[in-house]
Amino acid sequence: MIHLVSGGARSGKSRFAESLVQELSLEGGDCVYIATAQALDEEMSVRITQYKMTRQKSPLRWLNIECPIALSQCLVDQMSHNKIILVDCLTLWLTNQLLRDEAHWLQQKADFLATLSLVSGQLILVSNEVGSGIVPLGELNRRFIDEAGWLHQD
Repeated sequence: MIHLVSGGARSGKSRFAESLVQELSLEGGDCVYIATAQALDEEMSVRITQYKMTRQKSPLRWLNIECPIALSQCLVDQMSHNKIILVDCLTLWLTNQLLRDEAHWLQQKADFLATLSLVSGQLILVSNEVGSGIVPLGELNRRFIDEAGWLHQD
């Protein structure tokens, strides 16, 4: 089953998703945390460290995987009927794709959506809701908003 957890910045999405993993783990299964963030600056490095520390305090035993780009392959590699996989977060993954190689985004998205059809366990996807605000200035910013909205719909 696929669960989509969406909301604004600092709205508790990750905490909610982790609590959902805890509920689902009562039925058994390994817990996998796929992080798409990259520590490209000091502030993000601190955030990533804080999230890791939170999981270390959890009663769950997490397998932590950092996967900023090759999300579809990572999901294929980890997927099984007895795993609970949490991906945090889709909009960071989208940003990584657009900043790295915007021309290949449509193929990456198609691969990801095809992978979702193969889900055999529990998959929880965390993503930021970004389409409810002001349309931003800048071509890449507007493209990001559009692509995030279409990704969520698909």
